[in-house]
Amino acid sequence: MDNGAARTAQPVIVAIDGPSGTGKSSTSKAVAAQLGLSYLDTGAQYRAITWWMVTNGTDIDDPTAIAAVAGKPEIVSGTDPAQPTITVDGVDVSGPIRTQEVTAKVSAVSAVPEVRARITELQRSLAAAAENGMVVGGRDIGPPVLPDAALKISLPAPAEARAARRSGELKGSDLHSTREALIKRDAADSSRKTSPLAKADDAVEVDTTDLTLPQVIECVVTLVEEKRAGK
Repeated sequence: MDNGAARTAQPVIVAIDGPSGTGKSSTSKAVAAQLGLSYLDTGAQYRAITWWMVTNGTDIDDPTAIAAVAGKPEIVSGTDPAQPTITVDGVDVSGPIRTQEVTAKVSAVSAVPEVRARITELQRSLAAAAENGMVVGGRDIGPPVLPDAALKISLPAPAEARAARRSGELKGSDLHSTREALIKRDAADSSRKTSPLAKADDAVEVDTTDLTLPQVIECVVTLVEEKRAGK
């Protein structure tokens, strides 16, 4: 689609949910780029606040300690799908937030209600400010963060398929340990008291198990175009 035409189309907020390894970040970014929409990687925001807490010595095993400092870091997300950015207190953390240490601790931090309230507020303000519309990718965006999103999409896949995909991305990683880590993360996110990982009742499900990334992107682009056309 011509980007100029995309920018004059009806603004639409698209919420793409799914567990780790379904390709939601890559899909969200590509769909936003094709349709001239803004893009928000919500997982990066939770990783950013986790990185800040790790760096500043916050006790990750103490929810009270986490809650006490949840409002301190200044987190700024760039929403250009061609070059999404994330800074904490003015520091580019796009690399550091992807470390194994942050990955291992992000579920514990994101389970704290004060953290979720802080990040949810950031996400809603960014979505509201997106003049052309926005694709928001994350683990639980539809129901708790953007319940009024014009289009909610769920990208499910079994742990085995997600582990194989993630192991391919992380060269040299062990398939079994990757699978076990994904299952552990799923369990933590699904059982937390605040905004547990769950599919929105009105979400369109696109099972990514047997689809290539280009096929998933094509499917989602079609869904968004149909929504913007009023179908």
